[in-house]
Amino acid sequence: MTIQTFSFRSGRLASRIVSLFILVLLTGSAHGQTPAPAPVFPRVSGYQGILHPIVTLDKNGSETNFRHYYVVGFPIGLNLWKTKQLGFSVELVPVVRAQNGTSRVSNVVFHPGVLVGLGHDFTFAGRLAFETSGRYGITPVFSKIVKKGPTNSYFVAVPLPIRLGNGHAASFTAGFQFGIVF
Repeated sequence: MTIQTFSFRSGRLASRIVSLFILVLLTGSAHGQTPAPAPVFPRVSGYQGILHPIVTLDKNGSETNFRHYYVVGFPIGLNLWKTKQLGFSVELVPVVRAQNGTSRVSNVVFHPGVLVGLGHDFTFAGRLAFETSGRYGITPVFSKIVKKGPTNSYFVAVPLPIRLGNGHAASFTAGFQFGIVF
C-alpha cells in the first residue's frame, strides 16, 4: 500500500483553493439557494438601543430634552417569543443626564413586559417600569423593524412612559428610540 502526498509549489495553489472555498462559503451559490427557514418558537433575541426622551408633560407644564439639559438612555434587553404573536421581554435602561458641563448616570429603569406581534414587523410592548430614582409606572412602546438582515435587524420605536411616585407629580413622556436586534 502506498500513500501519495501532494506538494504545492510555494503554497500558491493551496491559498487559491482556500480563498475560493471561503468565497463560496461567504457568498453562497446563486443557483440552488434555499429560502431562510421559518423561525422556530420559542425564540430568544437580544437588542441594544439608544433612547431620546423628547418631551415630558405633568401638572406643572412641559419640559423638553435638549433645551436646558440632555438625557439619553441605553436600553439593553432580551425577548423571549413564545409564538409569533406573543412574548416576554426584560429590559434595563441606564439613563445619562448631561447638564451644566457635567454628566452622570441619573437613573436605571427595570422594564419587564409583554410583547404582542402586530404583523408587518410592528410590535407592541406593554412594560412595567421600576426606576432607581423611586418612580414607577408603565411604558407602552410601539416599534417597527425597518431593515432586516441575515443576522440582525434594525428598529425604531416610540416609547410613551407614564410615571408616578417619589413625591413628584404624575408625568407622561414621549420619546424616540432606535436600535439593533440580534
